[in-house]
Amino acid sequence: MAASRPTLIYLHGFVSSPQSTKVQYFMQTLARLGIEVRCPDFNEPDFRSMTMTRMLDQLDAEMARATTPASLVGSSLGGTLAILAAARFGARVDRLILLAPAVMFGQRGHHLLPQDKIDLWKQHGEFEFYHHGYGGLRPLSYAFYEDSLKYDAFGTLFAQPALIFQGTRDALVNSKDVERFAAARPNVTLSLLDDDHQLIASLPRIWKDVQPFLGLK
Repeated sequence: MAASRPTLIYLHGFVSSPQSTKVQYFMQTLARLGIEVRCPDFNEPDFRSMTMTRMLDQLDAEMARATTPASLVGSSLGGTLAILAAARFGARVDRLILLAPAVMFGQRGHHLLPQDKIDLWKQHGEFEFYHHGYGGLRPLSYAFYEDSLKYDAFGTLFAQPALIFQGTRDALVNSKDVERFAAARPNVTLSLLDDDHQLIASLPRIWKDVQPFLGLK
């Protein structure tokens, strides 16, 4: 029945875009079931001025266009955003699917850069990151880092059911941190996978759990 079709919003990761491999996988897989996946571009209006606050505002606006509570699929930094959104927006978020979520992102000195590079970022006011969506270096304002410290994903509690998929060979997100995050939340089911941060090789395995979690046949 059309009324049972979920609203799916994919939240892409840092220096990524709606054209990423994982976004396209979910879009194409769900399209075969007649379900549209929305993916706001958090690089807009420009990457340099991106902040977590701006991303939350963009997601708020995206969900305002939905007629049903949204299921959020968040990858890496998008997973951080999904966690924060679940707590902030309550019943407007139905459930979460988190792919290698950067649960420690709100901690000072988080994994984006070592402390000496963060100091340089502050000194110069911006830092250039390789952006996979653009295929080149792009500057990002230090305001991004300052703003990120306002949001403690690891300490955020939410009531919605969630699936987390985490690679044990992830060099960016520590799987032990994700295990601690999941262990403290009875509404979270964690699957540890023999994969890296991208989880590309595990997408068919992930879909086997996601499909019933979304109530799809």
